[in-house]
Amino acid sequence: MRKTTFLLSLLFALGTTALFAQPGVTAPENGEAGKCYAKCLIPDEYETITEKVEVSPATVRYEVTPATFKTVTEQVVATEAAKSLTASPVEYETVTEKVMVKPESKKYTYVPATYETVTEKVMVKPESKKYIYVPATYETVTEKVLVKPESKRLVPVPAQYETVTEQYVVREAYTKIEILEPQYKTVEEKVMVQPATTRWVKRTADQNCLSADPNDCLVWCLVEVPATYKVVKKKVNIGCDGSGTPNAGCIKEVQVPAKMGTRSKKVVKKAATYREEVIPAEYKTITKKVIKTPATYREEVIPAEYKTITKKVIKTPAKVVEEVIPAEYKTITKKVVKTAPGVQEKDVAVEYTTITRKVVDVPAQVKEVQVPAQYETVTTRKLVKKGGFTEWREILCANQVTSYTIRQIQKALKERGYDPGPIDNILGSRTKAALVKFQRDNGLPVGQLDLETLRALGVQY
Repeated sequence: MRKTTFLLSLLFALGTTALFAQPGVTAPENGEAGKCYAKCLIPDEYETITEKVEVSPATVRYEVTPATFKTVTEQVVATEAAKSLTASPVEYETVTEKVMVKPESKKYTYVPATYETVTEKVMVKPESKKYIYVPATYETVTEKVLVKPESKRLVPVPAQYETVTEQYVVREAYTKIEILEPQYKTVEEKVMVQPATTRWVKRTADQNCLSADPNDCLVWCLVEVPATYKVVKKKVNIGCDGSGTPNAGCIKEVQVPAKMGTRSKKVVKKAATYREEVIPAEYKTITKKVIKTPATYREEVIPAEYKTITKKVIKTPAKVVEEVIPAEYKTITKKVVKTAPGVQEKDVAVEYTTITRKVVDVPAQVKEVQVPAQYETVTTRKLVKKGGFTEWREILCANQVTSYTIRQIQKALKERGYDPGPIDNILGSRTKAALVKFQRDNGLPVGQLDLETLRALGVQY
């Protein structure tokens, strides 16, 4: 009985609080008999808005596709082309010729006179002349006979080479692109979670009130509830150079020099030439007789001889017969130039060496990748309708507030995560606080056991 009286007094207090919250309260329109009504605090109606707040703005990331290289094999000159001169040899032919060993000479043969015998005193032997043959005198001389005449020949002088060292490109120069990571600055931004509102607050009764009715002395104040903010940290791209411009100075071109290699090759220092060489004549020493003094005749006078005798008289006078002795020759063999020497020019081919080097196949490329902005989901409540003590609501009548009903309310609050205190069928301070919190959290009228709240809790009444 005491519990029931307490409940009724509580409901009455709640009802009178709502009723006298605003001056000039009138009865609800269209009320039904047997039902109870009370002015309820209609809370502000909010709409829960879930929105994404940009924490990190969209940026651009640059991805570098490095240059690809390919290996090429090429031939380079190891020995330069030159001219090779080849001397064609002198051609000789063997000829046979006669060399005079003894020159032609003359031989004188005395042919004596023929006589006939006559007897008379006569000159037996007339004066006559006698030619005495004086033979030629010879001397032996030694002389050189030209067997092979002097000639000339061209002797090839080979080209002189020197080994030189030169540099060649192993890998060509190219441009490398370096992508730097942008710098970020963390900034804080206040995001409004709940806008500013107002709420009614009951104050202590004015002590200076003259009215005898204490209900006239209640003071209700409309208090401003400030907006609720949440501090959100987000990163801001200030560029790679710290200028504050997103992605400024993040692309850097680096010149990669060409890679050089060293190789050696032979080059003509002095071209091939020919020098002229004199081939001396060839001689053969021969010995031969030559006339020192030619053969002659010496005339000698023979005085006449007289005798009476039978003498022989000249029938045919004596005479000298001249006989020619032909020259003597010796056959010798010698070489004579048939074809003069010449020079034949011949091309010496270029010698190559094979080298392998790297060349850029595909140059380095920069690919722009869009990095999407990062968002954080923030739930805010937007005021849709301003609340206040403006509406009548149907509530449970005092005879309907039973221990069973209170027990159902306590269980329903506990099941929904609110702490009503012990399940003791008493609408105590903890149960009331939990009930008010449930009403506020779910946008229900606050301060009464209205039917809308009971339906939300699933309580049978």
